[in-house]
Amino acid sequence: MTEAITDYLVGVFQGSIPKELIIFIISMLPIVELRGGMIAAKLLGIELTKAFVICYLGNILPIPFILLFIRKIFKFLKRFKATRGMIEKLEIRSMRKSEKVKRWRNWGLLAFVAIPLPGTGGWTGALIAALLDIRIRTSFPIIALGVLIANLIMAAFSYGFLGILGV
Repeated sequence: MTEAITDYLVGVFQGSIPKELIIFIISMLPIVELRGGMIAAKLLGIELTKAFVICYLGNILPIPFILLFIRKIFKFLKRFKATRGMIEKLEIRSMRKSEKVKRWRNWGLLAFVAIPLPGTGGWTGALIAALLDIRIRTSFPIIALGVLIANLIMAAFSYGFLGILGV
């Protein structure tokens, strides 16, 4: 699914904006995050080191805002019948995924963010941290490290293990 979304977004943006901005935007988006950004970077022929930095920054940029404001945004949106159900489903899905985070706390949050599987990543990790009331001072560095590890894994898969080693 990530690859299909990435291919679509590259097709939409390619030629209209710089390719570095394309991967930055893709890395900022929920669901695809840097998993999609690194795939797009490889498809667009962006050098690994440049792609690594751009995708990391794009993925990490929304995290402080999620940690700081998501509960207030959810509380506001729950006031409206049209959005209440969607927000409640999102909270339930996120809390269902939070079992390892609850059990292992910081290590669980790190593993959840670091392993680049569908439904994991910085966005969901930040949402879970906010819903579990994990302090921002604690959760942000853990999520940032998890995003870094996920980026290393995605770089290895997108550019190949030898590409990471510079071979």
